[in-house]
Parts: sequence; structure tokens; C-alpha cells
Amino acid sequence: MREAAIAGIGRTPYGKASGRTPLAMAAAAARAALADAGLAGGDVDGVAEFQTGDSARAIAVGAAIGADDLSWALDISGGGNVACATVAEAFAAVSRGACDVAVVYRSLNGRSGARYGRGEVTPVPMSGEMQFAALHGYVVPPMWIGMWAQRHKHVYGTSEEDFGHIAITTRRHAERNEHATQRTPLTMDGYLEGRWIYEPFRVYDCCLETDGAVALVITALDRARDLRHQPVRLLAEAEAHTHGGSWDQPPDLASMYSAQAGPRLWSRTALRPGDVDVACMYDCFTYTVMATFEDFGFCPKGEVGRFFADGRATYGGDVVVNPHGGLLSEGYIHGMNHHYEAVLQLRGAAEHRQVPGAEVALVTAGAGPFGGAVIYGADR
Repeated sequence: MREAAIAGIGRTPYGKASGRTPLAMAAAAARAALADAGLAGGDVDGVAEFQTGDSARAIAVGAAIGADDLSWALDISGGGNVACATVAEAFAAVSRGACDVAVVYRSLNGRSGARYGRGEVTPVPMSGEMQFAALHGYVVPPMWIGMWAQRHKHVYGTSEEDFGHIAITTRRHAERNEHATQRTPLTMDGYLEGRWIYEPFRVYDCCLETDGAVALVITALDRARDLRHQPVRLLAEAEAHTHGGSWDQPPDLASMYSAQAGPRLWSRTALRPGDVDVACMYDCFTYTVMATFEDFGFCPKGEVGRFFADGRATYGGDVVVNPHGGLLSEGYIHGMNHHYEAVLQLRGAAEHRQVPGAEVALVTAGAGPFGGAVIYGADR
């Protein structure tokens, strides 16, 4: 076994109408990541991706970038809940020698193509518990996670302003990010005036359906050290897929998969939440940040709103959460943009939004009953 590392990162512009296919965007992001690393398509012998039937398969992207003979290819069915798992699988493939250079990507036309917010990617025909929920129009993620958020309000007295502080903080970070799709400053009054989506979620509590792609290049650490940028190492990873993936049956809707994945993650490293400089928390909704931030141990249950309100989740605080603006303000690339940002920060290359002295980054992925997390470290 050999240690692997991220050697390159690439992305396309994010927007509402790409005018390109997911295959074209995936290939563009992969080429950008390879160029960032100083490699070419012919160096690639492994490709991995995840999707929900809305993207191009790994072998198609391999061929598009000039990697016609892959020794390892992986297509995972899933959304943001498997973003960290897919990256971790690519690390494992390189470590065990299944391939030498792996490209991992997520590419989708999440705004101009099939849209999650309209239920257009819900499995058809309906199966499992969905066949009962669909009869009542209970078919899209903000409905499901909105119920979890209501439970958190009931148990911990969570207020509307508590959700608002999360949205406002990440938007403030996005103001520094020229790649973010939403950079207009947001105040608490503006947040509270936002239209309702599904109570308790207003429009600013919901991530941005986005067209775009992100890719990473992973290779052996020794090789990465000879390439263009400082490598980023994987220090720990953990997953939790609970309660059969049900959005209704978990016994405690005030916690998420992170209640299991968090302790599992910290058991695999000597690091602790206080060691994390950058936390890229999966923020399909503000409540996802709230529940997972607590579960990963950054603060006690019910205290996230105050943590953000007191400036402890931004520059000069305890940890910087989503310095790029996250899925709420940069764009919803199913969490792959979190990995891009973590690498950029650990390289010290985030320019005017750089977190000073960033050495350790947490990236989480998923919501509700399933998801995972990785801890990255700078290779100093």
C-alpha cells in the first residue's frame, strides 16, 4: 500500500444555463485538474464519478480526455451523500495500485436540466416508502429536511434567526468569491423577508441548483510531490448510512447521519474538532449545517445559531465554515466544490479569502440518514 494525495483540481464556471452537456463539462473540469497538476489525459488510468442518472459515465469521460484504457473505473449511484465516499474510493484505488492517476468528478446541469427542487430526479416508478409519500406530494428534499428542521426547533428551541445566521455567514464569505453565483450581501432583515419555500425554510435556507462540474486528480503522494502544487493528504474518512435511507423513520430527526459518522471519524485520527481550520459543511440547507456541525462536535446541540451569531464560524473565529460560500451561495455541485475549496485553502492559494495558516480541513457530504466526511491535511 502507498499513500495517495490530491495533486490537481479543476472546475467549470457555475451558472443557470451552461449550454453544454454533462460530458463536455466533466471533460473540461478533468482537463483543468490535469493541467493544474501538470499531467495529461494519457497519464490517467482511473476515473470515478457519482450521479443520479444526470451525468456522463466514467469511461465516457476517460475517452473524452484521452484515457482510452482504464485499469479502474467506478460509477456510483447517489447524490451529495456519496461525494466523500467517491473521493475516498479513488484514494483507495491509487493506494492499492488499482490505478496510478485517478480523476474524480461530478458534473450536472442542475438548473437547466433535471432539477431536484422540482422532484425531476425522484426515482420513477415510485418505490419503497416514496410510493406512500408521493400520494401527498411529499417528494422533494426541502420537504423532507424541513421536517427534520421542525423537530430541531421543537427539541432545542431553535429560532428563525438561528437559521438566518448560517445563511448570512456563508453569503458574506461568497462576497469574496468571484466564482460564486450569489454574492449580494444578505442581512437578517433581508433573510427574514425571503419568500417561504417549505416552512421553516425560506429561499435563503436552500442551496442553489447549478450547472457545472468539478474534478480532482489523485495520485501517489511521492509522485504528487514532484508535480506543480503542494499535495493534499487524506488523514481520515468515515461514512454512515442508516435506517435504510429513510427520511421518515429515524428515531431522532434532530440529528443526522453525522451522529454516527462523527464519532467514527474522530476515532480514526488523533485530530479533534478544535484542530480544524476550514470546515466545508454540506449545506444543501441551512439545517444540514446546523445538525451536522453539532454532530461533528464543534458545539453542543442547540447552540449552532449562537456560534454563528458570535462570529465563531468565520475569519478570526474558532473555525471558518464554507469560506467559498458553500452550496448555499457558491453553487450546488453536490458537494464536490467543497473538496475543491478545501484543497485551495490547504495550498494557501485562496487569495483574498485565504484562511490564515490553514493546515486541516474537514469536508462533509450528505444529509438526513446518509453521508460521510473526510479530513484533509496540508503536506508540509
